[in-house]
Amino acid sequence: MSPTSIVLCMAACFVGLVAALIVVNRFGSMSTRKLVVIAMMVAVYVVLNTVGTIRLGWINISVSALPIIVGALLYGPGGGLMVGLVGAFLGQLMTYGVTATTVLWIIPPAVRGLLIGLYAKRCGYELSRRQLVGVLIVTSLVVTLLNTGAIYLDSVIYGYYTYAYVFGKVGIRIVSGAVTAVAMAFVTPPVLDMLKRSLRAAQRA
Repeated sequence: MSPTSIVLCMAACFVGLVAALIVVNRFGSMSTRKLVVIAMMVAVYVVLNTVGTIRLGWINISVSALPIIVGALLYGPGGGLMVGLVGAFLGQLMTYGVTATTVLWIIPPAVRGLLIGLYAKRCGYELSRRQLVGVLIVTSLVVTLLNTGAIYLDSVIYGYYTYAYVFGKVGIRIVSGAVTAVAMAFVTPPVLDMLKRSLRAAQRA
């Protein structure tokens, strides 16, 4: 498959994600309160995407996915998708502006939020630690593969492709993603509980 065909496929995926977001919100009756919380999650994602990487030797743990995970566990596929989609777009816009490959870098975070949200909804939003670890590891693998595809297409389009650069560290990225997923499985529950308590307190006020 040629790079052009892959770009068209990725663009089609992006359109599909936007359509999914519209459908989910249309039938999910997202309230103003939810939109405010999601906007807050988007802002946190943009900040963490810039400064939220912990470097441990050859493994990098990025906590930027935390707002996406929390949004998905709190508000399902619509919330997770919106945080990932809008957050990634704003991050790209602030860092690189709009380029020919912007859409490629938006898709992975959006897919992460959508998949985690779908699984959370299927489980009734009550996930055990094992379930949370499992879904985070699986989605981190999906995101790693999508990011590798984005790196490949970006390198081909802008002329810096080498096999070693694109595929040489895939194994490290997979391991790093799995380690990050396990770390997020321990960080997410207290953050989610704190946010839920804050929302309940605000609702009673």
